[in-house]
Amino acid sequence: MLIDALLTRRNARHGNDTLIPWLRGNAAFPPIAHALAEPNGLLAAGGDLSPARLLDAYRHGIFPWYSQGQPILWWSPDPRMVLHCDELKVSRSLRKTVASEKFAIRVDTAFRQVISECSRPRRYHRGTWIMPEIIDAYTRLHVLGHAHSVEAWRDGKLVGGLYGVSVGRMFFGESMFARESDASKVALVHLVEMLKEREMPMIDCQQDTEHLARLGARPIVRRAFAKALERLVNWPESDRPWSGGQGAGHSDDQTQ
Repeated sequence: MLIDALLTRRNARHGNDTLIPWLRGNAAFPPIAHALAEPNGLLAAGGDLSPARLLDAYRHGIFPWYSQGQPILWWSPDPRMVLHCDELKVSRSLRKTVASEKFAIRVDTAFRQVISECSRPRRYHRGTWIMPEIIDAYTRLHVLGHAHSVEAWRDGKLVGGLYGVSVGRMFFGESMFARESDASKVALVHLVEMLKEREMPMIDCQQDTEHLARLGARPIVRRAFAKALERLVNWPESDRPWSGGQGAGHSDDQTQ
């Protein structure tokens, strides 16, 4: 596997564009322009998942993504998939589902449950990158007020939702899940409305997928993403509260 080969050769001293740096201690991330073209966006390995490291990564357009048995891998792909909030595509059927209030939408009442649901293997994917240490790390970010969940509930059960990280006026989407048709899409529609109210114009979707494209997300070159990011992450946070939703919420969050 290409990633494993790169990691095996990380201490080599020949070549300068096929190896990735190993982060030790408080070492800074390399410039995102140094990310590899193949695999697209691989920038560095190592480091940790502390709140400080994660927030620094997001501020620079970098995110962690790795599999069981690998070290932490950091990525900044080019192009970058983003969803501009004013470009969200809501189909007629989805609009009807939203209007029907079939799902009760709550925010930040079950963050750990949402990320745990997102970690379950998908139909066509046997593994998951959302391992226990990822769940713990992002739950810590949530407790600190930097990570948020938007949840779709029906008959008292969590049936869909999404989570991500907020820095300044930028939202970094991480993952979503649905146990009922359209549940995660309805959560996304509500997230976009919340972001508009908070003057947060864009969601980072990280990688290009057909599902995201159907919802209006599109790729932009990394240079343009970085330029927008520099402005948005340095805007002051909106004073609007994140928590709340339709109906009485409850929290099951627990940190470890």
